[in-house]
Amino acid sequence: MDHISRKNFIRNSALAVAGMSLGSNGLTAAGFQKKELQTMKNKLSLKNVRLETGFEYDGNDVIATKTALFSVEIENGQITKISPNQIDSTAIDAKGLLMLPSFKDMHIHLDKTYYGERWQAVRRGSGGVKGMIALEQQMLPELLKHSTFKAEKLIELLQSKGTSFARSHVNIEPTSKLESLTNLQKALENKEASFGAELVAFPQHGVFYTDSVPYLKEAAKMDIDFIGGVDPYSIDGAIEKTIDFTVQLALDHAKGIDIHLHESGESGLKTVEYLIDKVNENPALKGKTYLSHTFILGRIDKTKQEEMAEKLAESKIGIVTTVPFGGVVMPIPTLLKHGVEVMLGNDSIVDHWNTFGSGSVLQKANLAAQLYGYSSEYGLSRAFKLATVGIVPLDDKGQQQWPKIGDKANFVLIDASCSAEAVSRISEVKSLVYNGHIVY
Repeated sequence: MDHISRKNFIRNSALAVAGMSLGSNGLTAAGFQKKELQTMKNKLSLKNVRLETGFEYDGNDVIATKTALFSVEIENGQITKISPNQIDSTAIDAKGLLMLPSFKDMHIHLDKTYYGERWQAVRRGSGGVKGMIALEQQMLPELLKHSTFKAEKLIELLQSKGTSFARSHVNIEPTSKLESLTNLQKALENKEASFGAELVAFPQHGVFYTDSVPYLKEAAKMDIDFIGGVDPYSIDGAIEKTIDFTVQLALDHAKGIDIHLHESGESGLKTVEYLIDKVNENPALKGKTYLSHTFILGRIDKTKQEEMAEKLAESKIGIVTTVPFGGVVMPIPTLLKHGVEVMLGNDSIVDHWNTFGSGSVLQKANLAAQLYGYSSEYGLSRAFKLATVGIVPLDDKGQQQWPKIGDKANFVLIDASCSAEAVSRISEVKSLVYNGHIVY
């Protein structure tokens, strides 16, 4: 990478916000590390920023989203002033780009990826998930050699798609021990000023199938946020034993829980029901427990879906999904209707499990809108919250609720007229601001 001065970096960042080229060298702010970002000023002033202001109605039907241009001032990572658009020669010109909350990828594996090196298609081990575990045990030593670098490149991809925060699962098992975790923590430390994350200690090879228990106990003492799990019955052969261990470890160390559940038969349903019971027995885990994938919810009949959605909502267990399509269509509308927190993620991006992850959570929201018929202006604007973990510019009645003075300055500038169009067209992200700094 060619050397670039701080002065030129700030100038180029202003061009990035305006949606213009960063120059012939192709440098982007996403490639900069913590020290460079700390040298930037703590103030940022923007003009010609497009914000949503309300809905336009035809009778009771929302037919359009109203917007207007504003000036926005940021200091010390917070929005400090929103005012009618002002002519200010010192402010960065956003050129009428739409300002929206930045995106959050709530299920991804930053610790193991091919991204940043040569292309490789998916490899499948024989024997289902256990075959993949055997394959991964062979591959991990090589993957770990450059996992910090590749995690940083993957973070830069997410940033280019408007994502400023991720929940990353990180392998904790006898092959990589704690190395995958420490390598990823180093990458996150390097990106600390430009990207936020929380970590799940993930026993990819089973809690007991391979003896991951001592490593999970050690990881729980470290800077992680969730205790993970994967298919307790098909991998470990014991739903209750595995869930009990996971719950107790989370309670002992004040962590949350996030369990991968791919099982779509009777064992899948029993796992969901048992976890609900355990969370209800331990209210400290309410609002801190999640099930990822949970394909069983797409396999049961409508009546049972309603029942399970109600139980999940009561126990405050969230669902994290990649919006799968084909044989399993998740009942996202039913979950949302009952108040279940639903979050999206890319999961794998160019690795030995999957190569189709684009890095765009907005694309996942678009897929959900297509699958569930959210094609109206109102429906598309509501689907946008799937990309942001609930934050939308307008509430359900069209009242402006974001941004407000005091909000964190985490947002994108995107080439769209409104959030509905952004979801429908998967509009291009022109710039990402995180904690008041232009990072892409």
